[in-house]
Amino acid sequence: MVRPRRVAHAPHRSARILTGTYAVATVVALVLALVGRHRPHPTAVEEFFGLLNVPVAPTVVSVVLLGITTRALLGRKRIGLWLVAAFQVLGLALGTVELLRSQLPLDEMWESRGSLGRGLDVAAALVAVAALWWLHRTRDEFTGRLQRGSWWPTLAALAVGSVATLGVAWLLIGAVGAPRSQVRAVVATVLAALGGVSRRSLGLIPPWVIDVVAVLATLTILGALLLFVASARPRSRWSPDRELSLRRLLSAHGADDSLGYFATRRDKSSVFSADGRAAVTYRVIGGVSLASADPIGDPDSWAGAIAAWRAEAREFGWVPAALGASERAARSYAAAGMQVLLMGDEAILDPARYDLRRTSMSDVRHAVKRAARAGLTVQVRRQDDIAAPELHSLSRHADAWRAGEVERGFSMALGRSDDPADGRIVHVTARDGDGELVGLLSFVPWGRGGLSLDLMRRSPDAPSGVTELMVSELMARARSLGISRASLNFCLFRGVFEDASRLGSRPLTRLNASVLGLFDRFWQLERLHRATQKYEPQWSPRFLCHDDTVALPQVVLAAGAAEGFIPWPHRRTTTGALDEAQLREAARIDEAAADAQSLEPRRSEQFRHRLGTLERLRQDGYDGYPVGAGQPSTSIGALPPEAWRRPTPLDVVGRVRDVRDHGSVVFATLVDGAAAVQLLLDAAVVTRARLDAFTSTVDSGDLIRVEAVTGASRTGTPSLVVRAWRMEAKSLHPIPFGALRDPALRARQRSTELLVHPSGIALLRTRSEVVASIRRLLGDEGYLEVETPMLHTVHGGATARPFRTYINAYGLDLSLRIAPELYLKRLLVAGMGPIFELGRNFRNEGADATHNPEFTSLEVYQPHGDYTSMRLLAERIVRQAARQAHGAEVMPLPTRDTARTGTQGAELVDISGEWPVVPVLEAVSEAVGRRVDLDTDMDVLIGLAQTHDVALRPEMGAGAVIEALYAELVEPATMHPTFYTDFPVETSPLTHPHRSRPGLVERWDLVIAGLEIGTAYSELTDPVDQRARLTEQSLKAAAGDVEAMEVDEDFLLALELGMPPSGGLGLGIDRLIMLLTNTAIRSVLTFPFVRPAAGRTDLTEAGTWS
Repeated sequence: MVRPRRVAHAPHRSARILTGTYAVATVVALVLALVGRHRPHPTAVEEFFGLLNVPVAPTVVSVVLLGITTRALLGRKRIGLWLVAAFQVLGLALGTVELLRSQLPLDEMWESRGSLGRGLDVAAALVAVAALWWLHRTRDEFTGRLQRGSWWPTLAALAVGSVATLGVAWLLIGAVGAPRSQVRAVVATVLAALGGVSRRSLGLIPPWVIDVVAVLATLTILGALLLFVASARPRSRWSPDRELSLRRLLSAHGADDSLGYFATRRDKSSVFSADGRAAVTYRVIGGVSLASADPIGDPDSWAGAIAAWRAEAREFGWVPAALGASERAARSYAAAGMQVLLMGDEAILDPARYDLRRTSMSDVRHAVKRAARAGLTVQVRRQDDIAAPELHSLSRHADAWRAGEVERGFSMALGRSDDPADGRIVHVTARDGDGELVGLLSFVPWGRGGLSLDLMRRSPDAPSGVTELMVSELMARARSLGISRASLNFCLFRGVFEDASRLGSRPLTRLNASVLGLFDRFWQLERLHRATQKYEPQWSPRFLCHDDTVALPQVVLAAGAAEGFIPWPHRRTTTGALDEAQLREAARIDEAAADAQSLEPRRSEQFRHRLGTLERLRQDGYDGYPVGAGQPSTSIGALPPEAWRRPTPLDVVGRVRDVRDHGSVVFATLVDGAAAVQLLLDAAVVTRARLDAFTSTVDSGDLIRVEAVTGASRTGTPSLVVRAWRMEAKSLHPIPFGALRDPALRARQRSTELLVHPSGIALLRTRSEVVASIRRLLGDEGYLEVETPMLHTVHGGATARPFRTYINAYGLDLSLRIAPELYLKRLLVAGMGPIFELGRNFRNEGADATHNPEFTSLEVYQPHGDYTSMRLLAERIVRQAARQAHGAEVMPLPTRDTARTGTQGAELVDISGEWPVVPVLEAVSEAVGRRVDLDTDMDVLIGLAQTHDVALRPEMGAGAVIEALYAELVEPATMHPTFYTDFPVETSPLTHPHRSRPGLVERWDLVIAGLEIGTAYSELTDPVDQRARLTEQSLKAAAGDVEAMEVDEDFLLALELGMPPSGGLGLGIDRLIMLLTNTAIRSVLTFPFVRPAAGRTDLTEAGTWS
């Protein structure tokens, strides 16, 4: 997985460095306090941090002070920055005192810590000056504020804790028989020990008494400081209005995230983007603002919602983190500067692919049968369809089956039951023969056609297989519920368990899996993975997004507490509720269809104006889209010259290019393809009302029908004098006649392009005529046209990557055909005789000037022929196509790099006569300047390829290298139609071996103008040899070659019946017509492939649209 790019600006990096430094210092101080012995002089580590003015010492005071400072820095609280600045000021003061050689009590105490006060104090003072300047530059990163009024609970905690500590000390001193006057000494000793100034010993008092008092004093100080830096409470808590706003966003944009509905939990707060179109929902726990799943709403507004959420977290001193984000959301969080970690994967079931009949589903099928034999019955119902008493019963059973365990779930659990606002929840219940409930699944809505698991419960006495039965019944009834997908479970660290289960997995992977297995008895990590994997789900990754790496332990702790894996005090519960009016509004939102405005393209003012014109036309009693009125008497382009010599009545249809209003006379230009004519509308002829209707309702691009008489305007311009007109089709967009030049728009809006550039229609007419002429030629020569399947169960017939699809009725993977070859050969076995198929093939590759993912090809098979007879047929086909296109056996032959801009001005080269036939080994030898054949040393072939910059793959043999040289060096340099023959057997698995040259096959490629136009074989008819070659191809496919063919047993069975010796020919029709018309391949396709526009279509600025 590609790690999302993360943006980190200089101040943000500075804040992270500062926080990381104090986090490390806290850990070091804690280690020193736990294991370090009291020394008269500081360690090297203490001296290092002392140089930085960071108070690291093996004392409780140091640990507490550094811990509190780190906690404040993690929350980006300004008090943390003030504490760091105070340490720097203290370091500066001590350095100044030492520099002045003053003797002060403070200096004396500093000396007691060893040589640091005398050796590095001046350097530390210089560090302090630089650090204070750096802190000033970084201050904008620390904007978090303390909880309002936090001084009072802090002072109260200090007072209460101090009194309690003194009281315990007084009682313990009396209990050990010491004079109670020793209380003051005990307290002084404790404070000295906590500060690291002296040992924890006092002559009359046992050490354990001092330890107890020290612990109480530490807890008092720690508690007071924690209260002081405690995070503020969120101000954007749940409210009914906020929930309704979230539901509206989910209604419009909730189809992408399966966890979206859980945003309506009522223990979550929410922050909305400035435009209100997106929101982040979160809960504050342990000082972490923990968001869950994806932001809700329009993805275009996610960035604003994330920024608002992070700003609020910084304001209140929370650590921001997002739990369970999808990959799309994780990229948005990363773009905001957060770091991303893979958590695990979500299991998504597709009802269309869920098939218990498959062998791989045997475990689930057997479990379902066991549950059915036990007499269990399953119901699948929406919550709205269940009576209130039964809903309460389901809730009680779910709580009882939890057996006192903490309710788990935060990002993937709703946290409420039988709430009237959740009518679209789906409950799957299983009951035994006595009608007793033994199993329950609850799913929340996921957009309009999905479900997401909220609750999975089963009775301790339930028969085996109850869960499998409920899941399978839900999948079986999904269609009746309008369900197309269901999110089942989330498996933490799924990748670790998957990798560890593979043969030969790395030791570190197995170790990680073993460590995670230790926690399985508590958190069911591995068991949940195994229980989910058997349903064969599709896995979707989920991520944890966080800010500072040093805050990751705090984030993980908060996430574990929120999900219920870690005990945590004051776990908030769902307490809010909607009143009757709000429930009605929630129901209205749920019942409403998806926001049509979010699905429609963005429209311009012109579009809306034309819609208004259409409505006005209808109000006047005219249909903007009437039924047909029969064929017009003629077309604009077919008007004969004599029609203009005398008034001739006619009716024509065309599109209006422009309208010119001159009051009582209106002129308009009517176009039909490349032909155009002027219309003249006179109020005296068409009536004033119809003239006004024309000027007010007819716009550029409208398709109209006119009854007219040929004539002329006052200036003598030939015109059609209109007697009547009617709208044939109102255009809601202006057509940019003569102004559509953007290649992207021309490709995407093909209909508009053909209207604006009618020469494209001429090309398509030429294509149709050429294809028809090829059919006539083959029919005249006795070939029968056949049709074979487009959907193949086995990928074969050519080496190319196929498109994969799936048939729901039978649970089978299929592919769109890449070639009809194997089916046509099966017809040859059946004795069908000379046959051909002219149709579409599909290859999973990109589109460019010479390729399209779907294309038209011609395949011809002649029993008792060979590749020579197919070569002669190919010549006849190409010449016939040239005659049809140009009236003679000529065609343009541009170089491969020459722009193909049509035949206008292009030289047409004579292609009559005999075409060259060149063995491919001779052609390659001439291209590389030395003799090349199959016996040439492999290192020499590789060297030739490197010399000519020909890319090779590791699995290539000599034959494949030779063909790669041919493709790169010979094909592009060939202009005149040429047949290259006798290719290596390695690259031709369906071809008959050459009759006289071992290692070669009887195959030719026809190359014209640098492009391969066709290929032909003497077909391989030996079933034993064919099986061996297909098996070799299948092994390549198993090794990961996506283009290699698979073994087709049905084809081999037919071949084993005996196929007559045959010749086979394949021609690319698209490329042939592209060459004949001297255009790019896109121009000769009715609708070439265009990558769809991402997101919501914007039609406000496009040149083709209003």
